[in-house]
Amino acid sequence: MDLETGTDELLATLVDGVATLTLNRPDSRNALSDSLSPALRQSVATLAEMEAVRCVVVTGAGTAFCAGGDVKGMGGSSPRADAPRTREEAVADLTERQITLTGALYALPMPTIAALPGPAAGAGFSIALACDLRIAAESAFVTTGFRNVGLSGDYGASFFLTQLVGTAKARELFYTGARLDANECLALGIVNRVAADTELRAETAALARELASGPTRAFRYMKQNLDRALREDLPSCLAGEAAGTVASAGTADHKEAVRAFIEKRKPDFRGV
Repeated sequence: MDLETGTDELLATLVDGVATLTLNRPDSRNALSDSLSPALRQSVATLAEMEAVRCVVVTGAGTAFCAGGDVKGMGGSSPRADAPRTREEAVADLTERQITLTGALYALPMPTIAALPGPAAGAGFSIALACDLRIAAESAFVTTGFRNVGLSGDYGASFFLTQLVGTAKARELFYTGARLDANECLALGIVNRVAADTELRAETAALARELASGPTRAFRYMKQNLDRALREDLPSCLAGEAAGTVASAGTADHKEAVRAFIEKRKPDFRGV
């Protein structure tokens, strides 16, 4: 089923619980635009409220994931009509745009996968990092890229990358803007899997179907536990785990899993 996004620059589908968002500006390596970015924000917000969505995949059309901001447009003389007028307004505006894009993607309650058919750079890299899991085609590469355009970085790249690779490596990748190929990303833990270019779509679909057929409500509590583990102490994590376990023990999926164990069969999770 196709989902409405308001623009051809973002395609959205929902099939068997898997929602797929495809950045669709292949001629510009799927760089973000004044049409694509708002559509992506709205789509992420919409998916967050859809009970039928049990897994989300973000990918790019053609041979790229996302080149980040549209550099050609950065030096334009025609700012958007509602552009902020003061530095304080600019900071507040960008903060809100970040929170409602990568912040909202990171906060989605269901598992998320970024499938990289090619390069992910700058804010495009941030979008990939905001997902739970990443699968890269063999020909893909990533780069922070911000130094190359004289910017310090945005959309959570410093937060996400530091968590994945540690502060020393994150600083190196920011300061140098080095390109990491898919296998280097795998070795560093930036991506979870590397697939042959021709197999990326199939491997992503298989993983997405597996996640979408899992215990969706338990996954929600798992995400909360894992996020909490990055920021809080052990007592807080133990309390959070206890709350999640008690809540998920009351779900139909848990009861189905117990029956399936007794009957020696695979559980049929319905996400409830």
